[in-house]
Amino acid sequence: MGFVKNGRIIYSEIPTGYPVPGKTLVYDESQTIDLDNEPLHGGILVKVLVLSIDPYLRRRMQEPSPLDFFPPFKVGEPLDNSGVGVVVRSENPSFKPGDHVLGRFLFQQYLVLPDPKLRKLDNREGLSLSAYLGVCGVPAQTAHHAWREYAQPKIKKGDVLFVTAASGAVGAIVAQLAKADGLKVIASAGSDEKVEYVRSLGVDVAFNYKKVSTREVLQKEGPINFYWDNVGGESLEAALEFAAQKATFIICGMISNYNTKEPYNVKNLQQLVWREITFNGFLVGSLMPKYDDEFFATMPARVAKGEIKYKEHFVKGLENAGQALLDVLSGENFGKSVVVVSEE
Repeated sequence: MGFVKNGRIIYSEIPTGYPVPGKTLVYDESQTIDLDNEPLHGGILVKVLVLSIDPYLRRRMQEPSPLDFFPPFKVGEPLDNSGVGVVVRSENPSFKPGDHVLGRFLFQQYLVLPDPKLRKLDNREGLSLSAYLGVCGVPAQTAHHAWREYAQPKIKKGDVLFVTAASGAVGAIVAQLAKADGLKVIASAGSDEKVEYVRSLGVDVAFNYKKVSTREVLQKEGPINFYWDNVGGESLEAALEFAAQKATFIICGMISNYNTKEPYNVKNLQQLVWREITFNGFLVGSLMPKYDDEFFATMPARVAKGEIKYKEHFVKGLENAGQALLDVLSGENFGKSVVVVSEE
């Protein structure tokens, strides 16, 4: 194999708005790696195959703060996120060449991991490897774990869920989990094409929030007992206005505020008191120890059986990762965004 280029995506500056491909995120292939002789220090050499592109990456592009819940990226160093790779060489008895591994990888073509903390993928169901970054990966863990923790114990017959960004990797799974539990599901998305996809998941009401008033939909179809928030802003405000008494709000993300200096200020937070709303913010990492084993034991089989549907958005080439992130943040992608770094 010998020496090969080892391309990577470098985080070069803190953005003031949307990250700019080629400026905020720069593709660099100045490094090389000797695939035959690179020291492994008792670890493994991994060829990265696919990497996940998720909105929260933008949250890590900021000045360091003692209040950070995600460690910010360091300027001049590669990004990192969930990925799937294949073991090329190994000095670790737990891994052998050819094993597929799931974990957190740098945005780099080849990695030496002296102390690999990775999950080996048996993939008995024969799913695509990219599925383990979406419908069987962190987005689906986010949906599954928080739904199990905050919603399922409270569900009653006739309950209604409103989920935003319902065509996205998290929202689409939430909608399907809720339907499986017998809820009426109201779902919003940002284009007519995305709305049609959401309808195909079996939701009861799907609408394009750019064309139809969220307030009008919720006034007609609510009140809502559960709200899954992926966007914040005006959608959160509308959900508060049309919440049922003792409603449960699950706050997963607020992407509408990620790229603006002046976040939208929700005006009716007093509804939290008047409607006795339970407000649940969460980080999926806190729920993983409780629910991961159950998730990996059940979700791949449900996907293989067609019980859980999903859509993927592929971007080929690590050099295009910056554009892929911009597309996710601006809503230009459709489905779970995955960068194909290398062919196996």
